Amino acid sequence: MRINKVQLKNFKRFTDLTLDNIPSDAKLVLLIGANGSGKSSVFDGFRYIASSENRETLRDYYRKKKDEEIDFIIDFDGGDSKVPPFFNKLIGRSSIRILPQLHNGGDPSKIDNDRDSPTTFIEHDNRFINDVASYIQDVDNALRAPVFSGKSADTLKIFQDFIRPLNASLLNIFGGDETTTIQLAEFQNASPVSNMQLIFRKGESRIEYDVLSHGEKQVVILLLNFVVRREQYENAIIFIDEMDCHLNTALQSTLLDEIVTKWIPDSSQLWTASHALGFIDYARKSERAVILDFDNLNFDLPQVIQPQPDENLDVYEIAIPKETMTAILSGKKMVVTENKNSGLYNYALGEKSYLFLPASNNREVFLTVKEQKHLMGLRDRDYLRNDEIEAIKRKFPNLKILRYYTFENYLFHPDNLAEMQWEGFDIEWYKNEIITQKKGHLLKLIAGIGTARTTYVEFKEEGIKNDGVLSEFLIALESNEFEVFYPFFNMKNYFDKSVLNKYHYQQKDLVKTTWFKQQIQSILDA
Repeated sequence: MRINKVQLKNFKRFTDLTLDNIPSDAKLVLLIGANGSGKSSVFDGFRYIASSENRETLRDYYRKKKDEEIDFIIDFDGGDSKVPPFFNKLIGRSSIRILPQLHNGGDPSKIDNDRDSPTTFIEHDNRFINDVASYIQDVDNALRAPVFSGKSADTLKIFQDFIRPLNASLLNIFGGDETTTIQLAEFQNASPVSNMQLIFRKGESRIEYDVLSHGEKQVVILLLNFVVRREQYENAIIFIDEMDCHLNTALQSTLLDEIVTKWIPDSSQLWTASHALGFIDYARKSERAVILDFDNLNFDLPQVIQPQPDENLDVYEIAIPKETMTAILSGKKMVVTENKNSGLYNYALGEKSYLFLPASNNREVFLTVKEQKHLMGLRDRDYLRNDEIEAIKRKFPNLKILRYYTFENYLFHPDNLAEMQWEGFDIEWYKNEIITQKKGHLLKLIAGIGTARTTYVEFKEEGIKNDGVLSEFLIALESNEFEVFYPFFNMKNYFDKSVLNKYHYQQKDLVKTTWFKQQIQSILDA
């Protein structure tokens, strides 16, 4: 089944939207656009038309103008979207699908006819727990059935049918081999005293699903869904919102290629929404994919969106702004930084030979520069000891680490604020204020050190390990000597900056000082 045309009238933010001229051989339809551009609203429309039982309830919720009716038409090859059997062939997944830990609430019976799907795309997609329960049940039954027939289980066939396809895709997506990439090795049945569990192997390590990284969980959740529901996905329209969540750029294209090529049946079509560079690059280059661009459209007016030409490079602007692309082509050094700090770093040092790019957190900074060694990374120090920083720098010289706990420690350092020459600013008073606030949070700070250090992905690398020694941080934080405790004091979360409100500052002013620029430049040069 393939969709050729979609028309939505009076639905959510759309007055009259038409998605037209989708080729009949398009196996992938990629919706791109900035956050809030309407991509997920199309998927809400798919859920609306597929939810024949809930459609009356949802009608008033989705109508843009309450005095007009919704009109939703889908043209596809071989049928009419208003015929009831079509409803069961629209199968979608919301972006909220990460399950942190497995539990025993799975019900495989709900998989039939997609009865465990969320009603709307703002709800959590809880299918994974049913997928796991069904998967374990199927493998367990395959192992037990021969016993009752007096035969021995064909473990090779069970491995080939249930385990090998999943493990092969994990290798294809993450790269590497069985020593560096997770491979499903065991499962644990639910019991009155323990939860069901998927157990993976990475080299000699045994890793339960619960402690996988978010990116690994994302991939496992997607793949297991295809393994368990492969029959449902025949001759279907499958739509998945934000498949790229928690994945670094290097993995995005590989993930999409694996799913489109291996897990989407040739009789089916995948629709997904993203603004990820890897997804856009894959769809632009694939002969069986089209891109629909939702960016900067006024949906109060009728709009017709058609597939973008393959030669149109403007589609990349959703992931990388034009000024960024221009800077890249001009030969600047690219530095990946945490959170939204890239804008301020660019404001401070952008006129030099650097271009700072955003990453979600220190984990994404590390994974990006590990895979793409032509990039530099700049992460917060957090709770890293000097010897650990040196070990990381020796192995990953393109990863730079701040000397203070976080970016805000530089913004609000007494020497940086002194350069602002604010009227009435007393640097000694300010240092004492920081010490006072540090003392007030001391117990909470100390209690969080051990937990925080378990999240540093660098400790998973050979030769860089978390030995559990915390004495350096404890001694430093208990000290009142400023440059002893300040490198480990979280100025972002534990300093009340309202004491500075009277100076009416902006953060962009704080990064333009000579002190700030010299501090960051010295780290980049080290």
